[in-house]
Amino acid sequence: MNRIASLANLRKVMPQWQAKADMLIESLAGTGPFDAVPALAEAFPLSVFPDLIGLRKEGRENLIPYATVAFNAFGPRNALLAEAMDDARDATVWVAESCHRDRLEPDGWGMQVYEAADRGECSHDEAERLVRSFLTAGVDTTVNGIATMIKAFAAFPDQWQRLRAEPGLTKKAVEESLRWGSTVQTFFRTTARDVDVAGSTIPEGAKILLFLAAANRDPRRWDDPDRFDIGRQASGHVGFGFGIHQCLGQMVARMETEAVINAMLPRVSEIRSAGPVRHRLNNTLHAVGALPIDLIPA
Repeated sequence: MNRIASLANLRKVMPQWQAKADMLIESLAGTGPFDAVPALAEAFPLSVFPDLIGLRKEGRENLIPYATVAFNAFGPRNALLAEAMDDARDATVWVAESCHRDRLEPDGWGMQVYEAADRGECSHDEAERLVRSFLTAGVDTTVNGIATMIKAFAAFPDQWQRLRAEPGLTKKAVEESLRWGSTVQTFFRTTARDVDVAGSTIPEGAKILLFLAAANRDPRRWDDPDRFDIGRQASGHVGFGFGIHQCLGQMVARMETEAVINAMLPRVSEIRSAGPVRHRLNNTLHAVGALPIDLIPA
């Protein structure tokens, strides 16, 4: 699966992604205040990610409510989850059908997973679940990651000016956004054996709640952790997990975010807040519900 989600495969599609990002920013810059969540943070991933997987054209809007319920399901069985399940009833059916081999385009990652199953690298049942995992984790996280990055630049305008003056800091800016924003706030794990942590023993089979966002702003690790600083060496953050549990699609998220930055750098002189940010409650994600901004053209 790592071969399918390889950097080489992503570099092949980057020119098309960049062209779409350029067109989107050109259509938004200088138009006055708008909500960056639907118009930018959702619009761009939905214009590139489904094609990467090889999804059918109709119904792609179902990916957003489906991902919302999936990440709510990682948390407690509460009212948030119940409401999300009701809202995503039709979307869940659409996603399940879209993971079938006969619904996928021949040149997307989804079909490549089934071809790996043909070679015996996994079972065909596993292939269907793997395609679903792409759709579960590949949209809402990136949507909120891009929204959080825009929010950060609006809150710290000096950092946008620094990036325009030093575009070589783009990759650092993406990593700092991932650290500062921590789209995935928490995750549960189950211990495979007894393990000692800071003098206490966590027994085998225990449920562990990991506070990824807290780790990414731990003052013992980061100086002035609440400041968004694109010059910071942010490598080592756990925004995508760690070790064998790292996010498979992390390079997709990074490259989508870079495409948005690259599109804005020559076209946007300022990213101004145009109203209060509204967050959307989710059991796992730090989700942005509304982000009024004004992209001042360069």
